[in-house]
Amino acid sequence: MRAFASPAALLDAAGADLGAGEWLPVEQDRVDAFAAATDDEQWIHVDPERAAAGPFGAPIAHGYLTLSLLPALTSSLLVVDGVTMAVNYGLDRVRFLQPVRVGSRVRATGTVADARRVDLGVRLTLHVAVEIDGAEKPALVADAISVLAG
Repeated sequence: MRAFASPAALLDAAGADLGAGEWLPVEQDRVDAFAAATDDEQWIHVDPERAAAGPFGAPIAHGYLTLSLLPALTSSLLVVDGVTMAVNYGLDRVRFLQPVRVGSRVRATGTVADARRVDLGVRLTLHVAVEIDGAEKPALVADAISVLAG
C-alpha cells in the first residue's frame, strides 16, 4: 500500500505505480444480492446449475458488480492522510475484458494517472485493472476519478 501525507501530496505522484491490492472473493451470495438490488437476475448470474452448462461454464458476476467493487479494491492500493471527504467524480475508458466466475478472487492494480487541484481539493485519476486470480487477462480496466478534499 502506498501512503500519501495529504491530498496535495498526490500532485507530484503522476505515474506512480501503486502495485497490487488485496484479493477479494466473489461468491454467489454477493452476486445474488447485486442481482436483487439491480433487478438484473439473468440466469448466467443467479442460476448456478444452468450457468454451469452455459457459455462460461459457471455463473459469472455482473460486469457492473465487478466495477462497483473498485472502491473496496482500491482501498488497499493507497491511503491518503488528511482527507475530510472523498467523492466519486466518474470513470473513463471502462472496458470489460473477461467475465469473473463465481468463486474467483479479484484484486486491483493501479497507477496514479493524474492529480490536479480543483475547487474542493485534488481530483485524482487512477488507472486501475481488476485482475482475476490465475487469469492472464484482467476482468476490467478503467480510469477511476475521485475528488479528495482535505
